[in-house]
Amino acid sequence: MRFGAVIPFADEREFTELATVAETAGWDMVFSWEAVWGQDAWATLAAAAMVTEKVRLGTLLTPAARYRPWDLASRVASVDRLSHGRVTLGVGLGALHGNWLAFEPDEGRAVRAQKLDEVLAIYVGLMGGQPFEFTGEHFSARPVPELIPPMPDQRPHPPVWCVGALVPGRARQRSLERAARWQGVFPAAAGGTLEDPGSHLTTESLREIVDRIGTLRADVGLTMEGYDVVVEGDSHGSFGVVRPPVQHWADAGATWWVESWWDLPDSREGRAETRRRLELGPRR
Repeated sequence: MRFGAVIPFADEREFTELATVAETAGWDMVFSWEAVWGQDAWATLAAAAMVTEKVRLGTLLTPAARYRPWDLASRVASVDRLSHGRVTLGVGLGALHGNWLAFEPDEGRAVRAQKLDEVLAIYVGLMGGQPFEFTGEHFSARPVPELIPPMPDQRPHPPVWCVGALVPGRARQRSLERAARWQGVFPAAAGGTLEDPGSHLTTESLREIVDRIGTLRADVGLTMEGYDVVVEGDSHGSFGVVRPPVQHWADAGATWWVESWWDLPDSREGRAETRRRLELGPRR
């Protein structure tokens, strides 16, 4: 089991400093996050890359359907080179909220899912070098004859972790199918209410998700070796429903435990508590 933490509220300089704190305290990864209007997660991770040496850097998460895929590939590859190969791209459809809908209409889950798949197809294609071409419903790319950027340090590309939501009672699990095609999953279990719509993950539903993804990968000749199962929990506060002991989640198939402290306030006191928790190190 490896351990990461989402840094919920910090400006670019604060995040960079907290990344060094996390590295010193023995964390394996720190995560930033993306809003439609907000600080640039990739600029923030680039700054952290310059002052750290071992801790991995990721997003939890990037609403990739909003991106032009070549822009996303450029940003991820730049941070991967700066960090000497320590970047992970975390993606999902994204959660609609006021910071999103103030600028862009909701295209619907089906369109966002189509765009996400096309973005990732072009992302991996561009990371593989030229010539590359792609034609989709929403995006296309032709071979690039000049001004080709350097390749990322991680080959064939920085890993992609996808949200994989289990929907009880549904025969086909499209979200899990997507996650199975990539390098890792943020498992979630649907079944909340309008008042509480978030994930309701349990160790039992995690086992089912891991089993289903294992079967999906086996069907196309892939194994679970090296595949990451990334559980978000909270060992300190009251965010979400996932709690220690961590070993119970490892026994159910998790390979990463990521602390998500979204119940902390966006204030000086909240930032101080984030630092205190990072300084304590992972609760192994």
